[in-house]
Amino acid sequence: MIQRKINSGADLKIAASKALQQAYSYADEIVRPDGHWCGELKSNATITAEYVFLLQALGLAENLGRDSEAICRYLLSEQNGDGSWGIAPGNAGEISTSVEAYLALKLLGQTQENSLAMQKAQRWITTVGGGVERVRVFTRVFLATFGLLPWSAVPQLPAELIFMPSAAMINIYTLSSWARSTLIPMLVVHHHQPIFGLPNEVSSNNSFLDELWLNPSNKNVPYHDHFFTMLLKLDLIGVSFTAIDKILGAFGGFRSYNPLRRRALDQCMDWIITHEEPSGDWAGIFPPMHLGILAYILEGYQINDVLVRRALEAIERFAWQDEQGKRIQACISPVWDTVLMAAALAETPAEADGLVYPVDSHTMRRRALAWVKAHQLLDTRGDWRIYRRAVTPGGFSFEYDNTWYPDVDDTAAAVIAFLKDDRQTVTADHVQDAVKWILGMQCHDGGWAAFDADNDKLFLNKIPFSDMDSLCDPPTADIVGRVLEALGIFMLSATETGTSPSIKPLLKRIRQACFRGIGFLSETQEINGSWYGRWGVNYIYGTSNVLCGLAYHCDADDANEDRDSEAKDVSTSVSVMSMVKPGLQFLLSAQNVDGGWGEAIESYRISSVSQKNRDIPAKLFPAPSTAAQTAWALLALIPYLSTTHPAIESGIRYLIEHQTATSTKSSTIVSISEDILPADGFFSSKESHGQSDSAPFLPTPPFSDQEDTLRPEALTWSGETYTGTGFPNHLMIGYSLYSHYFPMGALGAYLRARKQEEAGEKIDLSH
Repeated sequence: MIQRKINSGADLKIAASKALQQAYSYADEIVRPDGHWCGELKSNATITAEYVFLLQALGLAENLGRDSEAICRYLLSEQNGDGSWGIAPGNAGEISTSVEAYLALKLLGQTQENSLAMQKAQRWITTVGGGVERVRVFTRVFLATFGLLPWSAVPQLPAELIFMPSAAMINIYTLSSWARSTLIPMLVVHHHQPIFGLPNEVSSNNSFLDELWLNPSNKNVPYHDHFFTMLLKLDLIGVSFTAIDKILGAFGGFRSYNPLRRRALDQCMDWIITHEEPSGDWAGIFPPMHLGILAYILEGYQINDVLVRRALEAIERFAWQDEQGKRIQACISPVWDTVLMAAALAETPAEADGLVYPVDSHTMRRRALAWVKAHQLLDTRGDWRIYRRAVTPGGFSFEYDNTWYPDVDDTAAAVIAFLKDDRQTVTADHVQDAVKWILGMQCHDGGWAAFDADNDKLFLNKIPFSDMDSLCDPPTADIVGRVLEALGIFMLSATETGTSPSIKPLLKRIRQACFRGIGFLSETQEINGSWYGRWGVNYIYGTSNVLCGLAYHCDADDANEDRDSEAKDVSTSVSVMSMVKPGLQFLLSAQNVDGGWGEAIESYRISSVSQKNRDIPAKLFPAPSTAAQTAWALLALIPYLSTTHPAIESGIRYLIEHQTATSTKSSTIVSISEDILPADGFFSSKESHGQSDSAPFLPTPPFSDQEDTLRPEALTWSGETYTGTGFPNHLMIGYSLYSHYFPMGALGAYLRARKQEEAGEKIDLSH
């Protein structure tokens, strides 16, 4: 942490400018040779453990070689002091995560005889954790593939689900994109119900993990509440799905004597093959890649077949290795990191306040946005088209290789970055294509979801297979907020640059969509003034996104001429400022005494109740301040309040005082290339990832060996606390660059707002 003495507002401005210069310098250090950024996407021990399971199932575990020790080092570094593993560092132990980590370590040679850590893990799992009996369904599937748990203790997954037409109430496209891409290969795996070998034997009743069971003589444990319990809860949907599951189980899942099963499996395999990217990725996330490979093998493919080989290579490119060890990322975030970094760089031009920034942020963001533009998805493929066939493509995906699943959040963030960099791009095809795609993905209730439109059949979460409440992709306030920001900047840019006649029809569509989006936000605001954050922790993130978006629509209360009848129905009575004021008050009340903001992931356990019952107030779970969450709060407050407001000044001070000297020059991150691929080469190819001919798989800082004396020291902020989420309460995410580009953007926004105030150009919107 850098100690800076700040005595006055003028000192604060100077200190903020210096901190911004040093943040720019750090961004320049970690940029890839072709101009984009990609930080580590951290999750928990399960992803790396499941990587070990995959290699064990394929008979390739011995190929790990020296990586075995690196994986063990990582898994042990994530262990809590009580022997458990949590869903985030320092978080309380979670049984499924702990069981998977324990099994992976045991497969890598760790035993209770040679490891105190394993003894502590076994003790926690069988006492506090409640034994293997309590693991979730996903973990049960992996245990069943090794005979550690009977397949009868796994919910039924009939492959014939693939036959259901898209018009049916339940079909593969009513599932969220991540559930769909995972479930389809799982249908194949569940049909075959394989038993892979473990170091002790190949057995359908393997004793390899018996020390973790409370009663190893009875492993056929239920995976759902008892019928009577569900009836007492009046959970009739749950009872119905469970009854269907029991009937299927009684007939062995119709795995035998079923004339349709072979055709169903073939259709599943056709879907899997079609959705595999040329790079070997599926949906850009690890679970479908893991299960897709197993599906190939169970359907007769060989490890050296090209479809399998490139999928294995794709998984290796998810690896990250440093002094903590080797781990596998659940996903890779290059587009997301790049658009957010570029947007942050655009907050303060190099000439702002008459200050000279030795790091050329203008060139950095232009190179970055050229890279992003090249990754726009203009092909007609994509599962989103099943229910939005008339919508023209134009979205962006999160990852390097994910042409099937562009997402609204990335696309909106890209629009923001393009327009913040250059308002003239409002007439550019790539920006207008992105905006049109976003408009086409608006849901019937006025909101926007991540990957699909109207993917909101929440009753599907009652299916026994779903014990993580994640089978659907409903619209959420945090995404709506970002979309409103993107569309608001688009309309502002059109005004500033002079609206051409050709763009007026698009502007009308945008205004109508925004009115409906504002109506959605009115319906989803919490009693305490906040908004739920589905994709970031939690109420700070959701409220920040919404307030950043609404800042461009504060005149919507008086604008009526472009509302169509549908827009009037949902938003005529909505006052934007009536939503903004309690949102601001919520953030002001949540500030910590050190000037920063912090919120723990435990708030999702509370919010899961308030989301189901809107009469129960949401509650922020306070935590020590973090750089990212402090930046989110500041970015939301700055458009509405004076930069001399005590909350803003103390928040900026927090960011300045907590900048650290962490730099890539002292990092021990290694490039994932020949050093990480197994030495004996069970992969026959070590091709480029495909994201760029020149891009390495991990950061290779393009700094010179000779230090430029004019260059500021490269500084960033600590980002150990997880502030992102994949599935709330189940899979939390630590974006390693959140703690850099969000604080950098907040400092830039502060300096820009100060300059506007000094020129008399900034209006206090809070009144």
